[in-house]
Amino acid sequence: MDFRLSEEQLSIQSVARDFAQKRIAPIAAELDAKGTFPLETIREMGQLGLMGIEVPAEYGGAGMDPVAYALAMIEIGAADTAHSTIMSVNNSLYCNGILQHGSEEQKQKYVRAIASGEHIGAYALTEPQSGSDASAMHTQATKNAAGDWVINGKKSWITSGPVARYIILFVITTPGIGAKGISAFIIDTSRPGFHAGKTEPKLGIRASATCEIEFRDYVCPAADMLGAQGKGFGIAMGVLDAGRIGIASQAVGLCRAAYEASVAYVQERKAFGQAIGSFQMIQAKIADMKCRLDAATLLTLRAAFAKGEAERTGGRFSTEAAVAKLYASEAAMFITHQAVQIHGGMGYSKEMPLERYFRDAKITEIYEGTSEIQRLVIARNETGLR
Repeated sequence: MDFRLSEEQLSIQSVARDFAQKRIAPIAAELDAKGTFPLETIREMGQLGLMGIEVPAEYGGAGMDPVAYALAMIEIGAADTAHSTIMSVNNSLYCNGILQHGSEEQKQKYVRAIASGEHIGAYALTEPQSGSDASAMHTQATKNAAGDWVINGKKSWITSGPVARYIILFVITTPGIGAKGISAFIIDTSRPGFHAGKTEPKLGIRASATCEIEFRDYVCPAADMLGAQGKGFGIAMGVLDAGRIGIASQAVGLCRAAYEASVAYVQERKAFGQAIGSFQMIQAKIADMKCRLDAATLLTLRAAFAKGEAERTGGRFSTEAAVAKLYASEAAMFITHQAVQIHGGMGYSKEMPLERYFRDAKITEIYEGTSEIQRLVIARNETGLR
């Protein structure tokens, strides 16, 4: 297997790393403490092509492949998980969803502004009463006399909801037939009938704005249905496969940041007259962290490669994406936990970024499908049993 990266992939990785370390890392702690959405740096990321990495140039993107996207996500995630969350939703869920299922008119109208960083995109599937059981939704759309769709209902835990201009929304258009009655729409939040609730106070990724959104007689033009009527659930699940690669990449970045901080610390910190890195118990922790970091990195790049292959051949990459997301997210929890432990009291202090890494890591096991859901996806794909 050839593990060499192309010049294009190395270039976007370098751009992302340079920006992340110079522009994001110095402000990450303050943004986290205040819960401030980083609009300025997100727009700069758009100008660098980081908000639409896989978006073709004709729609305003960088026109690169899934591996390039994963590499860039890792670099942003290593500096700040909140920035990488916003980046992931824009790239994996919003832009990817429209590129895969949208009309030419929709791509021109709704992708360019998001890929450039001019506006923010979002993805709305979860509802207050439904999480992992995504098809158990209540939000409905009914046709009016003009043939447009009138939407009523609520969605919850919408990443970038308070600031998004456009949202991919999943609603029931044919009640009583379960997932087959779900359709997807592209929502312009500047239209009447859209309401964003308060920003949720979260444990981690605090600079990433999350809220409940509500639709009260929101009129969506028929032309803004994404894909065919009744095909929304399939669109949602397919887009989540891509989203899981984004979250796996985010988790890898977080793993790397915590690991590198720990390696540096154990070389400098002394106890009983010697560097603590010379103690066998600390060495065991470093070894375990390194193994998980490397495994998570390779599984994530494999999933990104599989996505690129699937796009060329029409195949699937669901298992590879779920494996990467499951392993990388659990590696992030393990590595950040060990990092805090290695740093002791300083790891628990806000004077160092370890406690932020630890808080941020937890969400990677939850969104884009919990670890439990990833295990279901993997097992069902492997056995063919439901």
